[in-house]
Amino acid sequence: MPEVNRPAEGRWTRLVTARPRLSLLVALVLTALAVLAGGGVGDRLAAGGWEAPDAESAYATKVLEREFPASQPNLLLLIDAGRAGVDDPAVAAEARRLGERLGAEEGVTGVGSYWATGAPALRSKDGSQALIAARIEGDEKTAAEVLTRISPAYRGTHGPVRVTVGGPVAVQHEMETVIQEDLLRAELIALPVTLLLLVMVFGSAVAALLPLAVGIVAILGTNAVLRVLTEFTDVSVFALNLTTALGLGLAIDYALFVVRRFREEVADGADTRTAVAVTLRTAGRTVLFSALTVAVSLAAMLVFPQYFLRSFAYAGIAVVLLAAAAALVLLPAALMLLGDRVNAFDLRRLFTRRAPGAGSEPGAGWARTADLVMRHAPLFAVATVTGLVLLGLPFLGVTFGTADDRQLPRGAESHVVQQHIRDGFPGSPGGGLEVLAEGPATPAQYAEYRDRLAAVPGVVRVDGPVTSQGHAVFSVLPEGEAVDQETQDLVGELRALEAPFGTSVTGAAAVLVDTKNALADRLPWAGAIIAVVTLLLVFLLTGSVLIPLQAVVLNALSLTAMFGAVVWVFQEGNLSGLLSFTATGAIETTLPVLMFCVAFGLSMDYGVFLLSRIKEEYDATGDHEHAVRFGLRRTGGLITAAAVILAVVMVAIGASRVTNIKMLGLGIALAVVMDAMVVRSLLVPSVMKLTGRATWWAPGPLRRFHARFGISEAGDSIPAPGPAPDPPAKGGEAGASDRRDTSRVGG
Repeated sequence: MPEVNRPAEGRWTRLVTARPRLSLLVALVLTALAVLAGGGVGDRLAAGGWEAPDAESAYATKVLEREFPASQPNLLLLIDAGRAGVDDPAVAAEARRLGERLGAEEGVTGVGSYWATGAPALRSKDGSQALIAARIEGDEKTAAEVLTRISPAYRGTHGPVRVTVGGPVAVQHEMETVIQEDLLRAELIALPVTLLLLVMVFGSAVAALLPLAVGIVAILGTNAVLRVLTEFTDVSVFALNLTTALGLGLAIDYALFVVRRFREEVADGADTRTAVAVTLRTAGRTVLFSALTVAVSLAAMLVFPQYFLRSFAYAGIAVVLLAAAAALVLLPAALMLLGDRVNAFDLRRLFTRRAPGAGSEPGAGWARTADLVMRHAPLFAVATVTGLVLLGLPFLGVTFGTADDRQLPRGAESHVVQQHIRDGFPGSPGGGLEVLAEGPATPAQYAEYRDRLAAVPGVVRVDGPVTSQGHAVFSVLPEGEAVDQETQDLVGELRALEAPFGTSVTGAAAVLVDTKNALADRLPWAGAIIAVVTLLLVFLLTGSVLIPLQAVVLNALSLTAMFGAVVWVFQEGNLSGLLSFTATGAIETTLPVLMFCVAFGLSMDYGVFLLSRIKEEYDATGDHEHAVRFGLRRTGGLITAAAVILAVVMVAIGASRVTNIKMLGLGIALAVVMDAMVVRSLLVPSVMKLTGRATWWAPGPLRRFHARFGISEAGDSIPAPGPAPDPPAKGGEAGASDRRDTSRVGG
């Protein structure tokens, strides 16, 4: 068979193997610098970023904040007068004193209260509570600093009243604090559990520590990258959770793959240098390829204007590339120094007397699974696809909404304040719409426009206008709830209303409408980027036209259970008591996009591991079914172990008290488990059995393109396109597989 020769040892391999101690020293210095550079990154991150910054509602909000700060309060003091009532003279005097004191605070403006205005919306229905509203000026970071400085002086008992602090700025600040506390707890849980699982997978304590070291390097490096980015752009605090999850998860995936291949080569009798060279040339290529596919899925979020999504792209790309770099630099250098000592401290001997290697052949169970699935391929394919589609059906009833205080635990102060307002105050708190008018106008024109606003169906009341130097604002109270569909429809009607001056509409429903429109506009671009680049990369790996299409479709199918569970649990509130969250009847609009990009990338990660081994064996033997069996046998245990470890990390993240983080962690954990244990184990082999040898077909020009530019894990040479060799004789599979099947990982 003609062959395309490849160099036995590339320059990268020579560099790593020639100076392993220097490589480790440089990495250690860079990691220490990353610790210094990334210190305090959490304090510089923000808790917002869901809105589209170039939308009409964002523009109107900025103008209102500047011209009418009292119309955009972000700080609320809930005054509880108890049985005395808010109209008691002593209560009123104390409340006015607090309002005057708040108005004198540096950085606070637009102070108003029930006692100053008499507005019914600022007084509870039973008369026991009322509100003081104000605006803290500046961006999110500045506002949080002011809140931290002034809130202790107001929180607590003041004479006849008790004061609690709430409002959007308090919600954001409390969310940042809770997320950082939860992240620390998640790391303290995930690290020891992950180490225990790695010991169970590898047996060797030395080998188990290597993936953990790679993950820590990737996390610390990404924190430094995020810290630098905060100097130039807003970065969401939620991105820290993805950094931890992917840093540990992908680093462990890549390290499992590299260490497994190295131990396999050593067990086959290769010396350390040769084993490292073969590992980098084979598993190293697959790791690099996998990192690119995951990074592309995450990079697709850069097309969206919301910095919440863009932050996950920043963190995700950085942590993926750093994890791959550590796996391809630190790990080979460490393996060069360790040699066969990588197998030292085999802790399995503490729990079993069986000699290492005794018992069934490694991967035999996965080989039997592949045989069973391929014997009944139509049944497994139809049953698996049907099951996944059924699990995803609840997502057809998804309702999109905005994130609010109910993301926080029930006992959080800002959540308690807002819940009192929701339950006890008239109207729809936070549900009002503001119409900004700009340009010269007469009082008569303002009055006529106000009457037209009031005549729009679904409008209960219109207040205003309040004017300021060529600007005016009208407050519109809708019939519906803050962000229900009727209020969203009302936004469109208000925007379509003719006026003799320029108008723009903002408010919670307007922000949601603009966010959904921004996502809808950019979603096709993000989907196209993921699909096209995935098709190209998988073709470069396999040389097939059909396999890339299968990869995209099957990866998408693997996410159906995640999306169905998100709606069934978090929107509809099932298991809300067990999982300790407040169901709002809606899913935050940007979250499904984020979960799709992350979960699709992770699915590609596992898909690449499986396909690379199937391709390697098919190139060597030309036997399609044997190659599928071999690929699942060699990677089934590896992928399952990696998925379980990543799921553990995601569940630890999902233990957060913030609902969106809980949804992200638990949802992706479910997607990862479904992909590894259902799609890779059942659907992929059944579909590849049904497509047969046609799986590997490509037209002549594409075959030649792949022969020249394709990526392979086949070793020193890749067979050129040509007639497939005869399948191995009966019993030949054992010879083909078992002569290299000496791995102690993934069996």
